[in-house]
Amino acid sequence: MDENKENKSDLLSFIIITILIVLPIRLYVAQPFVVSGASMVPTFENGDYLIVDELTYQFRDPRKNEVLIFRYPKDPSKYYIKRIIGLPGETINGLKLGIDEYYVEGDNRGASSDSRSWGPVAKKLVVGRPIIRLFPLDSLDLLPGAGIEI
Repeated sequence: MDENKENKSDLLSFIIITILIVLPIRLYVAQPFVVSGASMVPTFENGDYLIVDELTYQFRDPRKNEVLIFRYPKDPSKYYIKRIIGLPGETINGLKLGIDEYYVEGDNRGASSDSRSWGPVAKKLVVGRPIIRLFPLDSLDLLPGAGIEI
């Protein structure tokens, strides 16, 4: 009977430690993201499974040509992935960006709904950047999409 209590205690300790470690990481550091659609082909394919770094942009601003995961300006319950084409204060396609706005486009311009149709992305909608592509396994990559200029 003592062994049973010890097993329950060990299980409870494991659950508490897991919650204390995993939950803050999931809420404040990284989250999963699945690419939906063809707007970022060839950099990202439909179904690519990414881990999003939510921490970097707490310490620095997003940079031109970085890939950005953000909440869609027309419906913040949806998440989008696009490449940064214009930074705050720049003029892109005749549009002057505000101090907290980014102009984004998909790498597959012909199949992308982006800033060309719905305008810039406010900094408050930025979630993060892809830090790891986990799936498909043959495309496993660290900082996927970084260093690419389209």
